[in-house]
Amino acid sequence: MLRKGSIAASLFWLSAGWLVVALVATGFLLTDLYSRALDTTLIQTLDFHVESLAGALLDTRDPRDPDIALADPRFERPRSGWYWIIRDDEGNLVNLSTSVVGIDLQGVGAAADALGRSTEVVRDPFGTQLRMVERNVTLAPESYRITVAGNLTEILELVDNFRGQTFVVLGAVGAMLAVMSAIVARFALRPVARLSAAVEAVREGDSAEVTGSYPTEIAPLAEQVNELLRSNAQIIERARNQVGNLAHGLKTPIAVLRNEAAAGEGELADIVATETDRMSDMVSTYLERARLAARTSAVGKKADAAAAMGRLARVMGKIHPDVAISLAAPDAGLPWFRGDEADLEEMAGNLLDNACKWSGGRVEVRLAGERGPGGRQLLIRIEDDGPGLSEQAMDKVLRRGVRLDEKTPGSGLGLDIVKELVDVYGGSLELKRSGLGGLLAELRLPAARQGRPVAAPRG
Repeated sequence: MLRKGSIAASLFWLSAGWLVVALVATGFLLTDLYSRALDTTLIQTLDFHVESLAGALLDTRDPRDPDIALADPRFERPRSGWYWIIRDDEGNLVNLSTSVVGIDLQGVGAAADALGRSTEVVRDPFGTQLRMVERNVTLAPESYRITVAGNLTEILELVDNFRGQTFVVLGAVGAMLAVMSAIVARFALRPVARLSAAVEAVREGDSAEVTGSYPTEIAPLAEQVNELLRSNAQIIERARNQVGNLAHGLKTPIAVLRNEAAAGEGELADIVATETDRMSDMVSTYLERARLAARTSAVGKKADAAAAMGRLARVMGKIHPDVAISLAAPDAGLPWFRGDEADLEEMAGNLLDNACKWSGGRVEVRLAGERGPGGRQLLIRIEDDGPGLSEQAMDKVLRRGVRLDEKTPGSGLGLDIVKELVDVYGGSLELKRSGLGGLLAELRLPAARQGRPVAAPRG
Protein backbone atom coordinates (compact mmCIF):
# COMPACT_ATOMS: atom_id res chain seq x y z
CA MET A 1 0.00 0.00 0.00
CA LEU A 2 1.42 3.38 -1.06
CA ARG A 3 0.86 5.88 1.73
CA LYS A 4 -0.06 9.44 0.81
CA GLY A 5 2.92 11.78 1.04
CA SER A 6 5.52 8.99 0.94
CA ILE A 7 8.46 8.97 -1.47
CA ALA A 8 7.18 5.73 -3.01
CA ALA A 9 3.78 7.33 -3.68
CA SER A 10 5.42 10.42 -5.19
CA LEU A 11 7.61 8.29 -7.45
CA PHE A 12 4.61 6.17 -8.47
CA TRP A 13 2.41 9.12 -9.38
CA LEU A 14 5.22 10.95 -11.18
CA SER A 15 6.12 7.85 -13.19
CA ALA A 16 2.43 7.07 -13.81
CA GLY A 17 1.80 10.62 -15.04
CA TRP A 18 4.83 10.49 -17.30
CA LEU A 19 3.76 7.07 -18.61
CA VAL A 20 0.30 8.39 -19.49
CA VAL A 21 1.75 11.34 -21.40
CA ALA A 22 4.42 9.21 -23.11
CA LEU A 23 2.03 6.40 -24.07
CA VAL A 24 -0.66 8.77 -25.37
CA ALA A 25 1.96 10.59 -27.43
CA THR A 26 3.30 7.23 -28.64
CA GLY A 27 -0.21 6.12 -29.61
CA PHE A 28 -0.83 9.23 -31.69
CA LEU A 29 2.65 9.02 -33.23
CA LEU A 30 2.20 5.37 -34.22
CA THR A 31 -1.25 6.12 -35.64
CA ASP A 32 0.13 9.03 -37.65
CA LEU A 33 2.99 6.90 -38.96
CA TYR A 34 0.58 4.10 -39.86
CA SER A 35 -1.74 6.58 -41.60
CA ARG A 36 1.15 8.05 -43.58
CA ALA A 37 2.36 4.57 -44.52
CA LEU A 38 -1.09 3.52 -45.78
CA ASP A 39 -1.53 6.78 -47.70
CA THR A 40 1.90 6.37 -49.27
CA THR A 41 1.04 2.78 -50.21
CA LEU A 42 -2.24 3.98 -51.75
CA ILE A 43 -0.45 6.63 -53.80
CA GLN A 44 2.07 4.07 -55.01
CA THR A 45 -0.80 1.74 -55.96
CA LEU A 46 -2.54 4.54 -57.84
CA ASP A 47 0.75 5.43 -59.55
CA PHE A 48 1.04 1.80 -60.66
CA HIS A 49 -2.47 1.90 -62.11
CA VAL A 50 -1.71 5.17 -63.90
CA GLU A 51 1.42 3.59 -65.40
CA SER A 52 -0.61 0.52 -66.42
CA LEU A 53 -3.21 2.70 -68.20
CA ALA A 54 -0.47 4.76 -69.84
CA GLY A 55 1.19 1.58 -71.09
CA ALA A 56 -2.10 0.25 -72.46
CA LEU A 57 -2.76 3.59 -74.15
CA LEU A 58 0.65 3.61 -75.82
CA ASP A 59 0.16 -0.01 -76.93
CA THR A 60 -3.26 0.49 -78.51
CA ARG A 61 -2.62 4.05 -79.76
CA ASP A 62 -6.38 4.53 -79.37
CA PRO A 63 -7.62 6.09 -76.13
CA ARG A 64 -11.18 4.94 -76.86
CA ASP A 65 -10.21 1.29 -77.25
CA PRO A 66 -12.58 -0.77 -75.01
CA ASP A 67 -9.74 -3.18 -74.33
CA ILE A 68 -8.03 -0.56 -72.13
CA ALA A 69 -8.78 -1.73 -68.58
CA LEU A 70 -7.22 -2.58 -65.22
CA ALA A 71 -7.16 -6.05 -63.73
CA ASP A 72 -8.30 -4.87 -60.29
CA PRO A 73 -12.03 -5.87 -60.03
CA ARG A 74 -12.77 -2.89 -57.80
CA PHE A 75 -12.70 -0.67 -60.90
CA GLU A 76 -15.61 -2.68 -62.27
CA ARG A 77 -17.83 -2.32 -59.20
CA PRO A 78 -20.07 0.82 -58.99
CA ARG A 79 -19.64 3.09 -55.97
CA SER A 80 -16.51 1.20 -54.99
CA GLY A 81 -14.45 4.37 -54.64
CA TRP A 82 -12.00 3.05 -57.21
CA TYR A 83 -12.24 4.89 -60.55
CA TRP A 84 -10.17 5.75 -63.61
CA ILE A 85 -10.80 8.27 -66.38
CA ILE A 86 -8.96 9.30 -69.55
CA ARG A 87 -9.57 12.86 -70.90
CA ASP A 88 -8.15 14.73 -73.85
CA ASP A 89 -6.52 18.14 -73.77
CA GLU A 90 -9.88 19.89 -73.94
CA GLY A 91 -11.22 17.91 -70.97
CA ASN A 92 -13.51 15.70 -72.98
CA LEU A 93 -14.09 12.23 -71.58
CA VAL A 94 -12.63 9.60 -73.90
CA ASN A 95 -12.54 6.45 -71.72
CA LEU A 96 -13.47 5.37 -68.16
CA SER A 97 -13.88 2.42 -65.83
CA THR A 98 -17.20 0.70 -65.31
CA SER A 99 -17.32 2.02 -61.71
CA VAL A 100 -17.51 5.62 -62.99
CA VAL A 101 -20.74 5.15 -64.95
CA GLY A 102 -23.31 7.66 -63.76
CA ILE A 103 -20.80 9.67 -61.74
CA ASP A 104 -19.53 13.15 -62.55
CA LEU A 105 -15.90 12.81 -61.46
CA GLN A 106 -13.77 15.89 -61.96
CA GLY A 107 -10.03 15.88 -62.52
CA VAL A 108 -7.26 16.90 -60.14
CA GLY A 109 -6.97 20.64 -59.71
CA ALA A 110 -3.65 20.61 -57.89
CA ALA A 111 -0.40 21.56 -59.62
CA ALA A 112 1.87 18.82 -60.91
CA ASP A 113 5.07 17.88 -59.07
CA ALA A 114 8.54 17.41 -60.57
CA LEU A 115 7.49 14.03 -61.99
CA GLY A 116 4.46 15.54 -63.72
CA ARG A 117 2.07 13.93 -61.21
CA SER A 118 -0.79 15.71 -59.47
CA THR A 119 -2.60 14.39 -56.42
CA GLU A 120 -5.35 15.57 -54.06
CA VAL A 121 -8.15 14.31 -51.81
CA VAL A 122 -11.81 14.79 -52.88
CA ARG A 123 -15.21 13.25 -52.20
CA ASP A 124 -17.37 11.41 -54.69
CA PRO A 125 -21.16 12.00 -54.87
CA PHE A 126 -21.67 9.20 -52.33
CA GLY A 127 -19.52 10.88 -49.66
CA THR A 128 -16.57 8.54 -50.04
CA GLN A 129 -13.18 10.22 -49.64
CA LEU A 130 -10.89 9.60 -52.62
CA ARG A 131 -7.19 9.92 -53.15
CA MET A 132 -6.74 10.98 -56.78
CA VAL A 133 -3.57 10.78 -58.87
CA GLU A 134 -3.37 12.35 -62.33
CA ARG A 135 -0.67 12.33 -65.01
CA ASN A 136 -0.40 13.58 -68.63
CA VAL A 137 0.48 11.12 -71.40
CA THR A 138 1.45 12.33 -74.87
CA LEU A 139 0.23 10.31 -77.83
CA ALA A 140 1.38 12.40 -80.80
CA PRO A 141 -0.02 14.64 -81.95
CA GLU A 142 -2.33 14.82 -78.90
CA SER A 143 -1.90 14.43 -75.12
CA TYR A 144 -4.26 12.88 -72.61
CA ARG A 145 -4.82 13.10 -68.86
CA ILE A 146 -5.12 9.84 -66.97
CA THR A 147 -6.86 10.13 -63.58
CA VAL A 148 -7.04 7.23 -61.12
CA ALA A 149 -8.88 7.44 -57.79
CA GLY A 150 -8.61 5.10 -54.79
CA ASN A 151 -10.89 4.70 -51.77
CA LEU A 152 -9.31 6.77 -48.95
CA THR A 153 -12.23 6.15 -46.58
CA GLU A 154 -11.15 2.50 -46.32
CA ILE A 155 -7.68 3.69 -45.31
CA LEU A 156 -9.10 6.04 -42.67
CA GLU A 157 -11.23 3.21 -41.24
CA LEU A 158 -8.12 1.03 -41.00
CA VAL A 159 -6.33 3.90 -39.24
CA ASP A 160 -9.22 4.28 -36.75
CA ASN A 161 -9.19 0.55 -36.02
CA PHE A 162 -5.43 0.65 -35.60
CA ARG A 163 -5.69 3.63 -33.24
CA GLY A 164 -8.21 1.85 -31.03
CA GLN A 165 -6.14 -1.34 -30.89
CA THR A 166 -2.98 0.68 -30.28
CA PHE A 167 -4.42 2.48 -27.26
CA VAL A 168 -5.77 -0.78 -25.84
CA VAL A 169 -2.34 -2.39 -26.14
CA LEU A 170 -0.52 0.69 -24.86
CA GLY A 171 -3.00 0.96 -21.96
CA ALA A 172 -2.23 -2.62 -20.98
CA VAL A 173 1.50 -1.93 -21.30
CA GLY A 174 1.08 1.26 -19.24
CA ALA A 175 -0.77 -0.64 -16.50
CA MET A 176 1.99 -3.25 -16.36
CA LEU A 177 4.67 -0.54 -16.29
CA ALA A 178 2.79 1.33 -13.54
CA VAL A 179 2.60 -1.83 -11.44
CA MET A 180 6.26 -2.48 -12.12
CA SER A 181 7.19 1.10 -11.14
CA ALA A 182 5.24 0.73 -7.88
CA ILE A 183 7.01 -2.55 -7.13
CA VAL A 184 10.40 -1.06 -8.02
CA ALA A 185 9.71 2.03 -5.91
CA ARG A 186 8.77 -0.06 -2.89
CA PHE A 187 11.72 -2.41 -3.38
CA ALA A 188 14.21 0.42 -3.96
CA LEU A 189 12.92 2.38 -0.96
CA ARG A 190 12.82 -0.60 1.37
CA PRO A 191 16.19 0.40 2.95
CA VAL A 192 14.72 3.85 3.66
CA ALA A 193 11.78 2.19 5.42
CA ARG A 194 14.21 0.03 7.43
CA LEU A 195 16.19 3.14 8.39
CA SER A 196 12.98 4.90 9.41
CA ALA A 197 11.99 1.90 11.54
CA ALA A 198 15.45 1.84 13.14
CA VAL A 199 15.23 5.55 14.00
CA GLU A 200 11.72 5.00 15.38
CA ALA A 201 13.06 2.14 17.51
CA VAL A 202 15.64 4.54 18.98
CA ARG A 203 12.96 7.16 19.63
CA GLU A 204 10.70 4.58 21.27
CA GLY A 205 13.54 3.31 23.45
CA ASP A 206 13.71 -0.15 21.86
CA SER A 207 17.29 0.39 20.66
CA ALA A 208 20.27 2.45 21.73
CA GLU A 209 21.40 3.25 18.17
CA VAL A 210 20.49 2.78 14.53
CA THR A 211 21.35 -0.78 13.55
CA GLY A 212 21.45 -2.69 10.27
CA SER A 213 23.25 -2.46 6.94
CA TYR A 214 22.13 0.06 4.30
CA PRO A 215 23.00 0.95 0.68
CA THR A 216 25.84 3.36 0.05
CA GLU A 217 23.39 6.23 -0.62
CA ILE A 218 21.90 6.22 2.90
CA ALA A 219 24.58 4.44 4.93
CA PRO A 220 26.27 7.81 5.76
CA LEU A 221 22.92 9.07 7.08
CA ALA A 222 22.61 6.11 9.46
CA GLU A 223 26.17 6.66 10.65
CA GLN A 224 25.53 10.39 11.17
CA VAL A 225 22.45 9.61 13.27
CA ASN A 226 24.51 7.25 15.42
CA GLU A 227 27.26 9.84 15.68
CA LEU A 228 24.67 12.41 16.76
CA LEU A 229 23.40 10.02 19.44
CA ARG A 230 26.93 9.42 20.69
CA SER A 231 27.64 13.14 20.68
CA ASN A 232 24.42 13.80 22.56
CA ALA A 233 25.37 11.24 25.20
CA GLN A 234 28.81 12.86 25.58
CA ILE A 235 27.30 16.35 25.89
CA ILE A 236 24.87 15.13 28.54
CA GLU A 237 27.66 13.49 30.49
CA ARG A 238 29.79 16.64 30.34
CA ALA A 239 26.77 18.75 31.38
CA ARG A 240 26.19 16.51 34.40
CA ASN A 241 29.81 16.83 35.43
CA GLN A 242 29.77 20.61 34.97
CA VAL A 243 26.54 20.93 36.96
CA GLY A 244 28.10 18.88 39.76
CA ASN A 245 31.29 20.95 39.70
CA LEU A 246 29.31 24.19 39.69
CA ALA A 247 27.18 23.04 42.61
CA HIS A 248 30.26 22.02 44.57
CA GLY A 249 32.03 25.29 43.72
CA LEU A 250 29.11 27.50 44.80
CA LYS A 251 28.09 25.68 47.96
CA THR A 252 31.33 26.42 49.79
CA PRO A 253 31.39 30.24 49.22
CA ILE A 254 27.69 30.48 50.07
CA ALA A 255 28.21 28.44 53.24
CA VAL A 256 31.11 30.73 54.24
CA LEU A 257 28.97 33.84 53.69
CA ARG A 258 26.10 32.33 55.69
CA ASN A 259 28.40 31.41 58.60
CA GLU A 260 30.02 34.85 58.62
CA ALA A 261 26.63 36.54 58.59
CA ALA A 262 25.42 34.29 61.43
CA ALA A 263 28.48 35.21 63.49
CA GLY A 264 27.97 38.93 62.96
CA GLU A 265 25.41 41.35 64.31
CA GLY A 266 23.58 44.31 62.92
CA GLU A 267 21.59 45.22 59.86
CA LEU A 268 24.33 44.26 57.40
CA ALA A 269 24.62 40.75 58.83
CA ASP A 270 20.84 40.30 58.60
CA ILE A 271 20.82 41.46 54.96
CA VAL A 272 23.73 39.17 54.07
CA ALA A 273 22.03 36.21 55.77
CA THR A 274 18.74 36.87 53.98
CA GLU A 275 20.33 37.33 50.57
CA THR A 276 22.58 34.31 51.12
CA ASP A 277 19.53 32.16 51.78
CA ARG A 278 17.90 33.50 48.60
CA MET A 279 21.08 32.79 46.64
CA SER A 280 21.21 29.27 48.03
CA ASP A 281 17.57 28.63 47.08
CA MET A 282 18.06 30.03 43.57
CA VAL A 283 21.26 28.05 43.02
CA SER A 284 19.54 24.85 44.20
CA THR A 285 16.53 25.51 42.01
CA TYR A 286 18.39 26.27 38.80
CA LEU A 287 20.98 23.57 39.35
CA GLU A 288 18.12 21.11 39.83
CA ARG A 289 16.52 22.35 36.59
CA ALA A 290 19.79 22.01 34.72
CA ARG A 291 20.19 18.51 36.12
CA LEU A 292 16.67 17.58 35.02
CA ALA A 293 17.12 19.05 31.53
CA ALA A 294 20.38 17.15 31.05
CA ARG A 295 18.84 13.91 32.28
CA THR A 296 15.73 14.12 30.11
CA SER A 297 17.74 14.88 26.96
CA ALA A 298 18.87 11.27 26.76
CA VAL A 299 17.46 9.37 23.80
CA GLY A 300 16.27 5.79 23.84
CA LYS A 301 14.83 5.47 27.33
CA LYS A 302 11.42 4.21 28.43
CA ALA A 303 9.82 2.95 31.60
CA ASP A 304 6.96 0.71 32.68
CA ALA A 305 4.44 3.24 34.03
CA ALA A 306 2.22 0.63 35.69
CA ALA A 307 5.15 -0.89 37.61
CA ALA A 308 6.48 2.54 38.62
CA MET A 309 3.08 3.70 39.89
CA GLY A 310 2.67 0.47 41.80
CA ARG A 311 5.94 1.10 43.62
CA LEU A 312 5.02 4.73 44.32
CA ALA A 313 1.63 3.72 45.72
CA ARG A 314 3.29 1.25 48.12
CA VAL A 315 5.88 3.83 49.24
CA MET A 316 3.29 6.57 49.75
CA GLY A 317 1.12 4.11 51.64
CA LYS A 318 3.93 3.72 54.16
CA ILE A 319 4.66 7.47 54.33
CA HIS A 320 0.95 8.31 54.73
CA PRO A 321 -0.51 5.31 56.55
CA ASP A 322 -3.76 7.17 57.26
CA VAL A 323 -4.53 7.56 53.53
CA ALA A 324 -6.17 4.79 51.48
CA ILE A 325 -4.46 4.80 48.06
CA SER A 326 -6.39 2.99 45.33
CA LEU A 327 -4.51 2.09 42.14
CA ALA A 328 -6.89 0.92 39.40
CA ALA A 329 -5.68 -2.08 37.42
CA PRO A 330 -4.35 -0.77 34.08
CA ASP A 331 -5.36 -2.17 30.71
CA ALA A 332 -3.18 -4.87 29.16
CA GLY A 333 -2.27 -2.52 26.31
CA LEU A 334 -1.21 0.37 28.54
CA PRO A 335 1.76 2.13 26.86
CA TRP A 336 5.03 2.76 28.65
CA PHE A 337 6.47 6.17 29.43
CA ARG A 338 8.99 7.39 26.83
CA GLY A 339 11.65 8.78 29.10
CA ASP A 340 13.72 8.15 32.21
CA GLU A 341 12.04 6.09 34.95
CA ALA A 342 13.43 8.36 37.67
CA ASP A 343 11.76 11.36 36.03
CA LEU A 344 8.42 9.55 35.89
CA GLU A 345 8.71 8.70 39.59
CA GLU A 346 9.64 12.28 40.42
CA MET A 347 6.66 13.77 38.56
CA ALA A 348 4.06 11.23 39.65
CA GLY A 349 5.58 10.97 43.12
CA ASN A 350 5.27 14.71 43.80
CA LEU A 351 1.65 14.74 42.61
CA LEU A 352 0.78 11.64 44.59
CA ASP A 353 2.53 13.03 47.69
CA ASN A 354 0.58 16.31 47.41
CA ALA A 355 -2.68 14.37 46.99
CA CYS A 356 -1.95 12.33 50.13
CA LYS A 357 -1.02 15.46 52.14
CA TRP A 358 -4.23 17.32 51.24
CA SER A 359 -6.65 14.39 51.07
CA GLY A 360 -9.31 13.53 53.57
CA GLY A 361 -8.08 9.96 53.65
CA ARG A 362 -8.76 8.71 50.12
CA VAL A 363 -6.68 8.93 46.92
CA GLU A 364 -7.38 7.22 43.61
CA VAL A 365 -4.86 6.67 40.80
CA ARG A 366 -5.70 5.59 37.24
CA LEU A 367 -3.49 5.05 34.19
CA ALA A 368 -4.64 4.99 30.57
CA GLY A 369 -3.43 5.49 27.05
CA GLU A 370 -4.98 8.08 24.72
CA ARG A 371 -4.47 9.78 21.38
CA GLY A 372 -3.02 13.27 21.53
CA PRO A 373 -2.03 15.91 18.94
CA GLY A 374 1.50 14.50 18.72
CA GLY A 375 0.58 10.81 18.81
CA ARG A 376 -0.22 8.38 21.61
CA GLN A 377 0.12 9.64 25.17
CA LEU A 378 0.26 8.18 28.65
CA LEU A 379 -2.42 9.62 30.97
CA ILE A 380 -1.95 9.50 34.76
CA ARG A 381 -4.95 10.67 36.83
CA ILE A 382 -4.45 11.34 40.55
CA GLU A 383 -7.43 12.59 42.57
CA ASP A 384 -8.22 13.02 46.25
CA ASP A 385 -11.18 13.77 48.51
CA GLY A 386 -9.59 16.80 50.17
CA PRO A 387 -10.70 20.43 50.15
CA GLY A 388 -9.51 20.96 46.59
CA LEU A 389 -8.67 24.34 45.02
CA SER A 390 -10.60 27.17 43.44
CA GLU A 391 -10.21 27.99 39.75
CA GLN A 392 -7.98 30.97 40.62
CA ALA A 393 -5.83 28.83 42.90
CA MET A 394 -5.45 26.11 40.23
CA ASP A 395 -4.24 28.72 37.77
CA LYS A 396 -1.89 30.21 40.34
CA VAL A 397 -0.13 27.02 41.36
CA LEU A 398 0.65 26.20 37.73
CA ARG A 399 2.65 29.42 37.36
CA ARG A 400 6.42 29.24 37.58
CA GLY A 401 7.83 29.65 41.08
CA VAL A 402 4.59 28.92 42.98
CA ARG A 403 4.42 25.87 45.25
CA LEU A 404 1.26 23.85 45.78
CA ASP A 405 2.22 22.98 49.35
CA GLU A 406 3.55 26.31 50.74
CA LYS A 407 2.01 25.67 54.17
CA THR A 408 2.78 22.00 54.31
CA PRO A 409 6.30 20.55 54.74
CA GLY A 410 7.76 19.19 51.54
CA SER A 411 10.83 18.79 49.39
CA GLY A 412 11.23 22.47 48.65
CA LEU A 413 10.71 22.34 44.89
CA GLY A 414 7.39 20.50 44.90
CA LEU A 415 5.13 21.21 41.93
CA ASP A 416 7.79 23.36 40.27
CA ILE A 417 9.87 20.24 39.56
CA VAL A 418 6.82 18.52 38.08
CA LYS A 419 6.08 21.47 35.79
CA GLU A 420 9.71 21.70 34.73
CA LEU A 421 9.91 18.02 33.85
CA VAL A 422 6.54 18.08 32.07
CA ASP A 423 7.75 20.97 29.88
CA VAL A 424 11.02 19.20 29.10
CA TYR A 425 9.16 16.08 27.95
CA GLY A 426 6.59 18.05 25.95
CA GLY A 427 3.72 16.80 28.12
CA SER A 428 0.96 18.63 29.95
CA LEU A 429 -0.38 18.98 33.48
CA GLU A 430 -3.97 19.99 34.20
CA LEU A 431 -5.66 20.56 37.56
CA LYS A 432 -9.42 20.04 37.79
CA ARG A 433 -12.14 19.48 40.32
CA SER A 434 -12.25 15.83 41.35
CA GLY A 435 -15.40 13.75 41.49
CA LEU A 436 -14.29 12.79 45.00
CA GLY A 437 -14.59 16.43 46.06
CA GLY A 438 -10.90 17.35 46.07
CA LEU A 439 -8.31 17.98 43.37
CA LEU A 440 -7.79 16.00 40.15
CA ALA A 441 -4.33 16.14 38.53
CA GLU A 442 -4.13 14.89 34.94
CA LEU A 443 -0.57 14.25 33.80
CA ARG A 444 -0.07 13.56 30.08
CA LEU A 445 3.33 12.31 28.93
CA PRO A 446 4.79 10.88 25.69
CA ALA A 447 4.09 7.16 25.34
CA ALA A 448 6.28 4.33 24.08
CA ARG A 449 5.58 0.75 23.05
CA GLN A 450 5.81 -1.88 25.74
CA GLY A 451 9.17 -3.61 25.87
CA ARG A 452 12.49 -3.89 27.59
CA PRO A 453 14.11 -0.52 28.44
CA VAL A 454 17.36 0.26 26.64
CA ALA A 455 20.22 2.41 27.89
CA ALA A 456 21.34 5.42 25.89
CA PRO A 457 24.42 5.00 23.62
CA ARG A 458 27.78 5.59 25.18
CA GLY A 459 30.27 8.04 23.87
